[in-house]
Amino acid sequence: MIAIIDYGAGNLKNVQHALKTIGISSRITDQPSDLEKADGVILPGVGAYGEAMKRLSETGFDLEIIRQAEKRKPLLGICLGMQLLFEKSYEYGEHEGLGLIPGEIVPFEGAVKVPHMGWNQIELNKRFDDDSIINRIDEGDYVYFVHSFYAKPTNDQDILFTTNYGEKFTSAVKRNNVIGMQFHPEKSAKTGMQLLRNFGGIVS
Repeated sequence: MIAIIDYGAGNLKNVQHALKTIGISSRITDQPSDLEKADGVILPGVGAYGEAMKRLSETGFDLEIIRQAEKRKPLLGICLGMQLLFEKSYEYGEHEGLGLIPGEIVPFEGAVKVPHMGWNQIELNKRFDDDSIINRIDEGDYVYFVHSFYAKPTNDQDILFTTNYGEKFTSAVKRNNVIGMQFHPEKSAKTGMQLLRNFGGIVS
């Protein structure tokens, strides 16, 4: 069973419905203690970074997410949930994150329209060619984005996918058991469903 964290900042029902569609059992929970019982964890998220971290801290989810990740339990962060996995964000100030992946969250710059919204392509990091998370995922597949900030990992080896939007940015990461997707797999049609299916395979 996968625990979907409810901390008041995520589109939970869409994620749960997507998992149900592909036969993966999940439970939405607002209790940090439930993460211990789960086989895997999904951290969704929409909205502002600072407010999301505040809610995680107030509920106790922040420490429990870190504890479960350190125990090598599969963890997937989606959209803002991916950004929260990093050390720091500069979204409307400076905010500390969960620190599970070295790096920071920064705004898009230049002439691109913000937010980056809609379908865009992913480029695969050859380092992960044999990793089950990219099973049946192809170079140039399209996924669905809605975001104004993006992740800059400290270590290139943590970059799973990149995407071009005025410049090349990190659109997915993987560091051991911790995975983050800047796009919304639950809204990304066949490719998104396959990525969720692959995560379910890692969990099982």
